[in-house]
Parts: sequence; structure tokens; C-alpha cells
Amino acid sequence: MSTLWKAAVVALGFAALSQIALADSPVGSWKTIDDDTKQAKAVVQIAEAANGELSGKIVKLYQNPDVVCEACDGERKGKSVNGMTILWGLKKDGDSWANGKILDPHNGKIYSAKMKLVDGGKKLEVRGFLGVSLLGRTQVWERQ
Repeated sequence: MSTLWKAAVVALGFAALSQIALADSPVGSWKTIDDDTKQAKAVVQIAEAANGELSGKIVKLYQNPDVVCEACDGERKGKSVNGMTILWGLKKDGDSWANGKILDPHNGKIYSAKMKLVDGGKKLEVRGFLGVSLLGRTQVWERQ
């Protein structure tokens, strides 16, 4: 077997393993869908910190990319939504991630958050809620 062929087989093996690993973790890029228009709204990049906590920031806005968060409080007020961390503090809890927070840049409110991979890791159910998780909203994000 030629060296080039061996290298190609090894590369394909690593690619397959990385896809399996992605199916078990929400780390990566996710396209959000607008609840009303059902159109792509943003891309959120989820990263894992050394302590295992997940956070997510908006890396692309499909419409109105220069929008700022006028409704936000504190350091986020008047800042660009593009590049803003909107998801933080999520920790692994069985087959989901919980006990985090999520910011809705539209109204500036911060909610409790949890999320769970679905459809073999191709989609992510993200739930923002007040108090008990019965009072909230769930969005399904698509892996990019």
C-alpha cells in the first residue's frame, strides 16, 4: 500500500472519529432559527472551558448584523450582538447540560438554561426558562 493511500485511510479514520465525538458534545457551531419567520437568525459558537462549563457566543447574524443590545443591562448595554456571549455556565448533567444562563438579546433578559443533543447530535434543543423549566421556550438549533 502506498504511503499516500495509508495517509488517506488514517485521515478518513480521524474524520470518522471526530464526527462520533461531535455527536456526544454540543461544542461547535449552531444555526439558530427565528421563532416567528422560521428563517436562519444567527450562528452561535459553543465552546467548553477547562472546568467543563459550556458557553456560547454569536459569531454571525444573518439579518441586521450591526444590531446592538439596547435592552441589555450593564456591560452589554449598547454593545454589538455580533460577538456577544449569550450562553454560559452550562454543566454536563447526564445526557444534557444544565444550570446555565441564556441571554435573549432582543429583550435583554437573562433566563435559566439547559440543552440537550437530539437527532444523533445534528440538532440541539436549547431551553430558556424562568423558575421551573415548565415556564419557558425551547428552540432547536442545527449543527453547522
